[in-house]
Amino acid sequence: MRTTVPGMALEHAILVSLAERSASGYDLARRFDASIGRFWKASHQQIYKVLGRMEAGGLVTSEAVAQEGRPDKKVYSITDDGRAELADFTRAPTGPEVLRSDFAVKLRALPFGDRDALVASVRKRRDEHAATLADYEASVERFYPDPSAIAPEHLGAYLVLRGGLRTEQGGLEWCEEILQALGADDSARRAAR
Repeated sequence: MRTTVPGMALEHAILVSLAERSASGYDLARRFDASIGRFWKASHQQIYKVLGRMEAGGLVTSEAVAQEGRPDKKVYSITDDGRAELADFTRAPTGPEVLRSDFAVKLRALPFGDRDALVASVRKRRDEHAATLADYEASVERFYPDPSAIAPEHLGAYLVLRGGLRTEQGGLEWCEEILQALGADDSARRAAR
């Protein structure tokens, strides 16, 4: 009897990753750091703990793989029950995602707080959006140079990447709008560099 997982959970993110390709816990954690971690955060410890629970629930299985000069590693694969759980998850309606934003609360506190510190925070956030956007754009160029030729099995990953691009573009534009509204727009000075 398979274990069902209510709502969005780390389990579903792991099932997606293992459906794409089997992996050791270490490789799975690295994969999270490089891709899924952009929209679903999990520590390496959480991933290992959840993998154990998922294996006990029959959603994944593991195989010990010998390594030269090191202890054996466990390579996890999704089971038929795991695939069924993932299919059930895709059928379930997705409710509104709850946004918690310290940044938005700080903006609301503008009349009561330290304006200069807030401007510095907005500039830092703008630079972070710009850096992440550049990473996403590089990924599009590297992995999807011709969007009209994307294989069906890669379409979901491409669409998530497009969502990330749009989110970062929106975040960058919002930060520029905030700086302009605060009279702290420095885009002309940055462009001259």
